[in-house]
Amino acid sequence: MLGQHVLFLDGEALVIDKPAGLAVDPPRAGGISLENHLASLTFGFRRWPVAVHRLDRDTSGCLLLSRNPKAHARFQQAFEAHQVTKRYVAILDGVPDAAEGVVDLPLAKVSTAAHGWRMTGDPRGKASRTVWRVLAERDGRALVEFRPETGRTHQIRVHALEGVGRPVTGDPVYGAAHPGGMMLHAIALTVPRPGKPDIIAEAPWPDRFTAMGFGAP
Repeated sequence: MLGQHVLFLDGEALVIDKPAGLAVDPPRAGGISLENHLASLTFGFRRWPVAVHRLDRDTSGCLLLSRNPKAHARFQQAFEAHQVTKRYVAILDGVPDAAEGVVDLPLAKVSTAAHGWRMTGDPRGKASRTVWRVLAERDGRALVEFRPETGRTHQIRVHALEGVGRPVTGDPVYGAAHPGGMMLHAIALTVPRPGKPDIIAEAPWPDRFTAMGFGAP
């Protein structure tokens, strides 16, 4: 049940704090996904809400769902027009050489029989840009804020590794697995709505970050 994870709710929008480990789309191999929880997120509507964007299964935090088709179309247009403000926090394996910066690295999908698919920097790929800054350092790791200006698949994870030079702690694809999981959290989301108040949501600080010694800055 995700009713206790609601961060924002009105007649056309719903933002939840998606738990790490919950897939947004049903996994090909089967298993629980967001779809299994939608009936508990109707809040008086007959129609089930629909996810407007995606978070990776192991990423927690702010996920926007629409409550009707017209709102869904408007929200999708806002994402496509880069009008949505997204803020993530991540723990990186290692401390970046700089305190802040901008990663402007196009991304493309590559696939091999041995390792499956992944994203990588490629000048022929889709434009991808992320602003970042270090918030704290501890025990050879860094807490970093990421503000993606585009929304490519695995964008922050690849930009952390190939742009900042340090992988996200616990990233099973671009780094090394960690018992606490992947340390990436979508902490804040703002979606503009012409003629209506903005959708503004902020997710609670994740316990797995605190367990690694990084409290909320």
